[in-house]
Amino acid sequence: MWNNNKQDDDYDTILDRAKSKLPDISFSDDRFVVPVLDSQVEGNRTFFRNFKEIVTVINRPANHFLKFLTNELGTSGNIEGNRALFQGKHSKLQLSKLLDRYVNDYVICPECKKPDTKFIHQGRIQMLQCDACGAATNLRSIN
Repeated sequence: MWNNNKQDDDYDTILDRAKSKLPDISFSDDRFVVPVLDSQVEGNRTFFRNFKEIVTVINRPANHFLKFLTNELGTSGNIEGNRALFQGKHSKLQLSKLLDRYVNDYVICPECKKPDTKFIHQGRIQMLQCDACGAATNLRSIN
């Protein structure tokens, strides 16, 4: 396979051929896009209308994300169908900042910055394990 002559089978050509046989997703940095948050305030309640869609994209349990939001907002909330409902008036900007913080703290790997992570438990400690690089980091618990 390796020749001393400069033929098509040099290292770069072989590498390019191998890359071409892999799915495009392997080399794409923009494959993880969190949808824009869709919220609406009605009276003294705030509706997070695409809650389930976002939970599906970030691949996290809906109850975990809801608990994070209710703790950070200092209010009560529940899931109704595809949306989440919170007591009080909360701006779209405020909810978007919390979504960004949740994604950075509980979804993105702190080592390789990829979203290919999952929650694991080691005893009573919850950790974030990255499927891309194998790193495992302790997670801050949500009280």
